Amino acid sequence: MQTNTHQKSSVTRFALGQTYVTPGAEDALMIAGQTGIEFLRRHMSNDWGDLSDADVRENELSLKEGFRLLSAYRTAKGQKLWIITEADRSSTTILLPTEY
Repeated sequence: MQTNTHQKSSVTRFALGQTYVTPGAEDALMIAGQTGIEFLRRHMSNDWGDLSDADVRENELSLKEGFRLLSAYRTAKGQKLWIITEADRSSTTILLPTEY
């Protein structure tokens, strides 16, 4: 019997709810020639982007306890983007940190 030595770590799924993109984030994505979907996919797969170790631990706790989730990314042009999924999972917003 063979064992799979390349098992994927289990990924906790969560609902995005209604998704929103702020005007600033929409402009930044357009300038970079990117879409929000690629960043939402990373967020949904628990790739939190450019977060500190403490923020990653906070997201891991938030997945278990049902708190707000935060991811931080950069567009191809270097613009910072945040994605925030609300604690009740009713909505997820792509925004610039300055729009928070």
